[in-house]
Amino acid sequence: MPFFIKIKSMQKLSKEDIYQRLSNTEDARACKAIDEAACKVVPGNFLTLLVSQLFSKFADALLNPKVTLPWLLQSINVPSSFIAWLVPIRESGSMLPQLAIASAIRRLPVRKWVWVIGAIVQALCIVGMLICALTLQGATAGFAIIAILIIFSLARGFNSIAAKDVLGKVIPKKQRGSISGLAASFAGFATLTFGLGLWYLQSLGYENGVYVALMLAALMWLFAALSYSRIQEYKGATEGAENGFLHALSKLKLLYQDKQFAHFIITRALLLCSALSAPFYIVLASEQAFDFSLLATFMALSGLASLVSAPIWGRLSDLSSRKVLVFAAMLVTLNGFAVYLVAYLSPQTLNEFWLLPLCYFLLTVAHQGVRLGRKTYLVDMAEGNKRTDYVSVSNTVIGVILLLLGSVGLLNTYLTTAELIFFYSILGLLGAISAWFLPDA
Repeated sequence: MPFFIKIKSMQKLSKEDIYQRLSNTEDARACKAIDEAACKVVPGNFLTLLVSQLFSKFADALLNPKVTLPWLLQSINVPSSFIAWLVPIRESGSMLPQLAIASAIRRLPVRKWVWVIGAIVQALCIVGMLICALTLQGATAGFAIIAILIIFSLARGFNSIAAKDVLGKVIPKKQRGSISGLAASFAGFATLTFGLGLWYLQSLGYENGVYVALMLAALMWLFAALSYSRIQEYKGATEGAENGFLHALSKLKLLYQDKQFAHFIITRALLLCSALSAPFYIVLASEQAFDFSLLATFMALSGLASLVSAPIWGRLSDLSSRKVLVFAAMLVTLNGFAVYLVAYLSPQTLNEFWLLPLCYFLLTVAHQGVRLGRKTYLVDMAEGNKRTDYVSVSNTVIGVILLLLGSVGLLNTYLTTAELIFFYSILGLLGAISAWFLPDA
């Protein structure tokens, strides 16, 4: 019984032993770029951060704007024009405010409480969405949930800044990436398991899996807040805080001074198609007469696609992030074209139980390639302060473009769901062409 022997042996390990095994660090005191006082409690902070990130990433997967929220809105008869805004608001709402609030947060000597408050606000927002779903219908419910999602996204912006600062203060260099990687892997497995669990509940006749997912997401954010509050963070420097928003605006000249960067921004904007088209796959699937839980299926497929494809895209990005962008964009395009052609030429084929889940799985795989490819390309394109400028300007511009592209959903009055997917696929084709002509980073 080697598994149980291993579990029993793990129970005897100290925090330092577990930390060394998870971080691949032989010396638990081998600190770099953090305060001496913080160095003494690195093992405990490492495990506490890992647990809190596991909870938060699992919560994010449960409240997926491409799967769970579209399904929720569909179930309460919200017009599909609202669904088009879910991804843009969720993403841009957490990106744009970061530039303006970074200065205020970095004036605080201890910043973990900003993250804790942000996590609690996100939990309350999810509860608010649940109440709206249970009491409202149609456009009224849509407006209410979108308003709550805006607050939710703003809280994510605070969390994002605080998390980076706290991580830099309590975890040494060369160990910070391990936390996110481990948490993402555990959360992906948890999402896959939860999706399979929902599928089992569906087989027993339980139809309200989306409400279970939302309740569990709210609970996970509360657990994450509780765990994060136990981090031992020492007071840090507060001088030199700069208004990131004004700094980013002053750097907008990079868009016309740096041709490679401007080309990258155009490419990244076009490749937003992979995220923006995903909710419409859910909508299209919900319009078919399937006899299994689509929410459970798509949630499980989302977790599986991330687990399977992310390591491969990561390795390929190290070889050529530009080619990864081209290949991933073409996968988005061909996948979308296939869905449109099937819907146009043989709509009854959409009722095949395997087709739309397979297409969504491929889209999620492609989206992972887009994400990892663009991040790697941006990191490799510049160093030091110039990279910081690239990130701040890129987030500002893409945040605005996300909101603009969200308005495409208003065309649902004139276009079918398959035609909207086709539109985003054309953007993917343009993105692939643009990426092909990018210089290698």
